[in-house]
Amino acid sequence: MKCSCDGSAQGKEKPHEWRLASQHQILQHINGNFLLSSDLFMTTRKLLEPEEETEEEKQFRVIYQKISGEDMQICANELKMVMKNVLAKHSEIKSDGFSLETCRSMIALMDTDGTGKLNLEEFKHLWRKIKEWQAIFKRYDKDNSCSISSFEMRNAVNDAGFQLKKQLYDIIALRYADENLNIDFDSYICCFVRLEGMFRAFNAFDKDGDGIIKLNVLEWLQLTMYS
Repeated sequence: MKCSCDGSAQGKEKPHEWRLASQHQILQHINGNFLLSSDLFMTTRKLLEPEEETEEEKQFRVIYQKISGEDMQICANELKMVMKNVLAKHSEIKSDGFSLETCRSMIALMDTDGTGKLNLEEFKHLWRKIKEWQAIFKRYDKDNSCSISSFEMRNAVNDAGFQLKKQLYDIIALRYADENLNIDFDSYICCFVRLEGMFRAFNAFDKDGDGIIKLNVLEWLQLTMYS
């Protein structure tokens, strides 16, 4: 199976922040088992080295310890609880939290060690990305309804650095908009998480940068199922 891209990959990522390996990049099937693939596992140790914590990050640690326990790892259900607690402290983000499906996609995106869970450092990077996307969302949510139109979604996607063709914008509207063609904050974040993960995975497989990758059926399923 050959997949092509028009070369309009996500633009201008922060090099120090977005070297995290995607869930799609680390899964490899060998003798019937899923194993970590060392050649695709691109996590940099420097990225996950502890830095001096901000006040906000100290709050994250307290919430994490209450919900995750001693291992400081959280699953999708626990991430949903953490997000609800964190969002409650941010009045500028009008949301009651994220759905379980969105939280699963978040873990799939940020799970750099293949555990199916998030540690505190992975959550910090996820939160920074959510805040960037929330700032874009707020730019178009002028009536503070916590939703944007599917047309505004096109501009938001472009602002986030994703260059897509018209057919893909139509697919996004079909997949994430309601019957009035509006997209709420949860659906918006879920869409961006999927776009981020798929672009990152494609770029990992596109080693020569020609915008074309070749996958067999099993690799394609691995690429798309855990996202």
